Amino acid sequence: MDVAKYSPDDLDRRIIGHLRADGRASLTKLSLALGVARGTVQNRLDRLIETGTLLGFTVRVREDYDLSAVHAVMMVEVVGKSTTQVIRKLRGLTEISALHTTNGNWDLVANIRAASLADFDRVLREVRMIDGVANSETSLLLSSV
Repeated sequence: MDVAKYSPDDLDRRIIGHLRADGRASLTKLSLALGVARGTVQNRLDRLIETGTLLGFTVRVREDYDLSAVHAVMMVEVVGKSTTQVIRKLRGLTEISALHTTNGNWDLVANIRAASLADFDRVLREVRMIDGVANSETSLLLSSV
């Protein structure tokens, strides 16, 4: 299957929506919630993983769970037509909690959550080493008001 041409349909989007709410939902629970066979859910999940649509499963925690975590917003400039490849690499960094396309001087905006300043520093280096990243600017988030 050609990864670049795969576009999730309504059932795929519904599966993803349920997994966002409960990433530990069983195949049986998903099939009951969606009104489809368990095998259909399994086949769809396999395809979503194979095409790279689903990159993995993770745990969501409250924003205030770890007060020592380092939070930041990074703006990224991408060179040429490498946006798709840069997005794939950025999504592979577990410290990037959200990634957005944008307009203006920057092409992408990444929300970063790192366990420590050392981890934060490593993430900055890793992002800057991605082929296609021309420039970046990062702001630490000090407090929520």
